[in-house]
Amino acid sequence: TMSIMRLRRYLRDSGRVLAFVFVASVIWLLFDMAALRMSLNEVNTQLVKERVIRDKEIFKQQLKATQHMRRGFKHPVQRMDWTHAGKGPLTSEVKKRWDEGHFNVYLSDKIPVDRAIPDTRPQMCEQSLVHDDLPSTSVIFCFVDEVWSTLLRSVHSVLNRSPPHLLKEIILVDDFSTKDYLKKQLDDYMAQFPKVRIVRLKERQGLIRARLAGAAVAKGEVLTFLDSHIECNVGWLEPLLERVYLDRKKVPCPVIEVISDKDMSYMMVDNFQRGIFKWPLVFGWSAVPPEDIKKFNLTISDPIRCPVMAGGLFSIDKQYFFELGTYDPGLDVWGGENMEISFKIWMCGGEIEIIPCSRVGHIFRGQNPYKFPKDRQKTVERNLARVAEVWLDEYKDLFYGHGYHHLLDKKLINIGNLTDQIELRKKLKCKSFKWYLDNVYPDMVAPLVKAEGLVCTLAVHLNLCQHSLHSFPSHPFFVFKAEHLIAEFVSNHMCLEAGPGSDDLRLSPCGPSNMFQKWQFTNYLV
Repeated sequence: TMSIMRLRRYLRDSGRVLAFVFVASVIWLLFDMAALRMSLNEVNTQLVKERVIRDKEIFKQQLKATQHMRRGFKHPVQRMDWTHAGKGPLTSEVKKRWDEGHFNVYLSDKIPVDRAIPDTRPQMCEQSLVHDDLPSTSVIFCFVDEVWSTLLRSVHSVLNRSPPHLLKEIILVDDFSTKDYLKKQLDDYMAQFPKVRIVRLKERQGLIRARLAGAAVAKGEVLTFLDSHIECNVGWLEPLLERVYLDRKKVPCPVIEVISDKDMSYMMVDNFQRGIFKWPLVFGWSAVPPEDIKKFNLTISDPIRCPVMAGGLFSIDKQYFFELGTYDPGLDVWGGENMEISFKIWMCGGEIEIIPCSRVGHIFRGQNPYKFPKDRQKTVERNLARVAEVWLDEYKDLFYGHGYHHLLDKKLINIGNLTDQIELRKKLKCKSFKWYLDNVYPDMVAPLVKAEGLVCTLAVHLNLCQHSLHSFPSHPFFVFKAEHLIAEFVSNHMCLEAGPGSDDLRLSPCGPSNMFQKWQFTNYLV
């Protein structure tokens, strides 16, 4: 019995030992497996890290290689769309097509119609704010036989760079073009743009009446007139509409920049430029006088008062345009309309401004390509004579005296009936031209003279022409003033005086009451 009990005790103890060994083995196995798994994870993680690093290095090398390959295709913005055709001497193809538009038509056709152009606005313009509720505008292009690519580029620049909610429509007024591509082909192309519509005139009317035809059907609150060979720059429209929003009698014009007629490059112009005129009503550009910059505390982005607009590019409140009587309907084809509308705006309560934050490129051509139904020179002269008679008051003598005295002969030219225009000026209660000179264009030299030139005498022993040239080589010219004085041109302080002898003439200090200095003007010597 004792042996059996000992055997049982031995077996029980052995079972416990075996159980302990088994449990310990299982636990050890679990720990070993966990350690192995952790080790594998670490190896995995390291492999992944190494692969990521390797992939990044490969990507960097590929990117570097790509950038190196692309570097040869980079170019400054100012050269954005030049093609090989635009550089060097004119090719035979360029010369052949030049007369189509009097610029490089061949190159224009090579350049995209929606090309990029440099943002030439002053930096301050990027921070300027405009109102959210600006008026809408109808953009009016008038054209006759315009080059296809140039017309399309003009339209695309407006569509691409105008806020859609402000662009009511684009009106293309075809002034009886003869080119086939401006007929059905143009209709088909523009059909893809819902905001573009074409108005076709049944006979040649000229720029002035074509604009009036566009204005008559326009639906926008503001009319924006543009030439058909332009490119609007980024942010061009809002600054113009902002000025009309602030005052409906303000007529804003963009800064007109230069698109080269030779290589189609876009060139920036000086900000402080304004439109002016010289006698006899010849338009030009002039720097803003330093005293004006100081007086109005002008910055590079401020609106600039403009005595005369260039005429091709401006915005105007539609209702105000019609209140002013639009353009003089008696003006023919082209020429003088910018003078007429400028004098009318300023003298009848409005203002013309150039807006530096609005910039539009324009192809300036060395020759006017437009055909005139009548003689070109006579048409322009007739238009200017109408402007002078209606708006210049007594200063019209300056216009006639600077080379247009032949227009005084009514047998040579008929300027038409001016009654309606004179009555319109009275109705609008417009100011005098002297007010315009004093307040808008004070730096304009405008002495009240009837004629200017050399003074000659028929006296046998006295040749005043020779006397003037030899004695006063720096200022041999004289002017006939309103006070019936003949004064030397530069200072106007010395006047022609008759002496006691029949052929005795001399220069003496001007004296308006001196009877020996009074002269009677009879006629111009042609």
